Formats: sequence, structure tokens, C-alpha cells
Amino acid sequence: MSQFNKEFIFGTATSSYQVEGGFNEGGRSLSIWDTFSRIPGKVFNGDTGDVAIDHYNRYKDDVQLIKELGVDSYRFSIAWPRIFPQEGVYNEEGMNFYKSLLVELLEAGIKPMVTLYHWDLPMWAYEKGGWINRDSVKWFLEFSEKCFIELDEYVDSWITHNEPWCSSFLSYHQGVHAPGHTNMEEGLKAAHHILLSHGEAVKLLKEKLQSTTPIGITLNLTPAYAATDSYNDRIAVNNADGYTNRWFLDPIFKGSYPLDMVNLFSNYVHDFDFIKPEDLKTISVDCDFFGINYYSRAIVEYAGNTNLLYNGAYSDYKKTAMGWDVSPREFKELIYRIRQDYTNLPIYITENGSAYNDVLEVDGSIHDQERTEYLEEHITAVRELNDEGMNVAGYFLWSLFDNFEWSFGYEKRFGIFYVDFETQQRFWKDSAKRYKEIVRTRTV
Repeated sequence: MSQFNKEFIFGTATSSYQVEGGFNEGGRSLSIWDTFSRIPGKVFNGDTGDVAIDHYNRYKDDVQLIKELGVDSYRFSIAWPRIFPQEGVYNEEGMNFYKSLLVELLEAGIKPMVTLYHWDLPMWAYEKGGWINRDSVKWFLEFSEKCFIELDEYVDSWITHNEPWCSSFLSYHQGVHAPGHTNMEEGLKAAHHILLSHGEAVKLLKEKLQSTTPIGITLNLTPAYAATDSYNDRIAVNNADGYTNRWFLDPIFKGSYPLDMVNLFSNYVHDFDFIKPEDLKTISVDCDFFGINYYSRAIVEYAGNTNLLYNGAYSDYKKTAMGWDVSPREFKELIYRIRQDYTNLPIYITENGSAYNDVLEVDGSIHDQERTEYLEEHITAVRELNDEGMNVAGYFLWSLFDNFEWSFGYEKRFGIFYVDFETQQRFWKDSAKRYKEIVRTRTV
């Protein structure tokens, strides 16, 4: 049996709004998620991230759990409203929280991978147009530069943005995530400005600040498959791939937007002049690695009455509690495609995980066999990919803890540690024990 080499990074991940709580502590102002989660009907059960799992106050104990888990690295994100609670107003107390967390991690022998933006845009920025306003690039750069200057010495690697598809299309076009808009043109503008801010932040770190800390971006990629071999369903799979994957992959790695999707989007966008001549050169700036979040494949069929001409289709695959297909084979096919069509950069799987309906037993145990099998199957796929020379440099299991799962509130549990949201007590699930064993032995 082949093993993971000692350079391979095993990690786990969280994000600020999902775990921190402390929404009004330490000088933090409100984010779009604080506001959105208070709108009736937007989040399951009216849940908010006000307290979440109180990581803001419990981070030292949480770092000890990460140490006990034995992973090499911990990926977390920075809450922008903690750093700039108002436009142009820097909050040192907010930055000190992250310095303390970083020092704690380093003392525990854990490499920090830090994401600058994981969706918690400050309300002051949203009120000025949010990501639809091109000035958002300038605001993000101010935030990024302060983080780089204050934290770079502690950070093992930087990620500019987590899943731009979610913070643009899911947030401004589909309305499922904050701020809850349903406008295709707004979604496209938000996506473009987020990608542009990524490129500018990379240039800032590498060129202006002359840092050698690795930096990249994370995309959520969902390989699409047609329900049938019909011509209609082939149109559907092309558009699903273009909307979810190529609209972000192509500008980052090819310096262009896919013209088939430009033509499709032109039914809803009558002027593309928000894309300036030099923008794509900036977006496609060289990075040091590429982050991929993978959860599931998509199976689609033609739907002529929808704006993108496709809908999700029936699948007989095993499902997680999210209704997502368990699809490790398609995960491997995705990586083959990225290698063939896009990049030779080292790939980090920056998120991979599954939600199931966990039961806390009287003795404190959680026997989450399905999640354990899910992580075993996907880590096995990573090992096989590396045996084939695909250069997957690391794997970050999502999520370290059960947490605030966006519009699903606290109903969906992705964690390998169970959290009792009433007492904030953490419990080891069987999946955490299994992951610890995999990390220790570096074999599946």
C-alpha cells in the first residue's frame, strides 16, 4: 500500500462567521450575514452566527483539539468587520485576536493557512454597493494589505477568496446567500470584482510587499454530467459547467471569460463594460498553488424554461444529508481535467466533507459511519491521484466542528467534532478518530 509522503499536508478547516460568534465583541461591526440571517425565512429556524460555537472565546481549547487530532495545518478565515468595522477605520483589537490565534497554532506545531474572504462582507461595504461596486476592489486591498503587514510573519500560506461562485452567483443571482439578491447582472459584476480583487491582492503581496509566503485562491468546483446522451442534455451539461466552473477557471488560468457563456449571459446583461481591458491580465496573475473545494458531482438535464437551460436531475448515487451525491470517482475525473486543461500548480483540496444526521449517544460517542466512509473514499482518491503524478499537495477536511451552515442554520452537521450548541461542549465523532489515525499513519 502506498503512503502519503512527509511533505503532504493533512489539515482541517473552518470559517470566521461559521464558528467565531462574538458578533458584537472586540470592536467588530456587522457583516452582511449578521443582517441576512435576521430576515425571517432566510435561514433555517431563524438561526444566526451571533454565538455560533463561540470560537472567539474558546480558541485556545479548540487549538488543543486540533493538536490532539494531529493534523499538519489549520485553515481559517479572517472576519473583515473585525479588522475594518467602518470604512477606513482600522480596529487593532480585532487584529490582535488573529495574532493570538496564530501564535497559539504555531506553538502547537500547526501551520496556519489563512483565507482573507469567506463571505462576511462588512455592512458598511454592502451599503456602498458591495461587490457590485468596483470600489470593492479598493476596499478589499486595504483590508488585505493590513492583514499581510500584521500577520504575514505568522502565516504559512494565504488564500484570497473562498468560493467566488458562492459570494457572487449564489448571493447576488440566486439569492440563497447574503445579501440575497436575485439579479444575473449583479451576480456577474460581483464575480468579476471578486476575481479582480484576488489578482490585485496577489500582486500586492508579491510585488509591493515582496513576500515569499505562498498565495492562491480557492474555487468550489462541481463536475457536471448529463442525465442522458440527448443533444438537449449535452447543452445542459455545457451550461452547468460554464456557470459553475469555467466562468471562474478560465479567467484565472486563461485570462479570458468563456464566450459561450458571455453569449448566454447577454440575454440578461446588456453591457459588459464593467470588464476593463487590463482586468483579465490582473485576474490571471501567477499564483503559487490552487485550492479546490470538492463535495459532489452534479447531474443535469435540459430545461428550456430556465435562464441557464438546465436543472438538476435524478441520481441513484448514495447521498449525504445535503442530498449531494457521494462521488469520489468524479472527484478524480475533475482533477484529471484541471491538470489537462488548466494548470500544473500544486493543488490543495481546501475543503472536502459531508453532512449527516449525527446522534450523540449517552456515553458521548457519535458513530458517524457514513462520514467516516466518505472521508476514507476521498482520501483514497487523493492518494491514487498522487500515485499517478497529479501533485495534490494537501487535503483539508471540512469541517473541524459542527457550525453555522449558512442558510441551513445549525441543522446540517459537517463537523468531525460534534458540538452541543446549548453547552458548547465538543465531542469526538468516530470520523475524527479515524482521521487522526489516517494522519498519524499517513495511509488509508
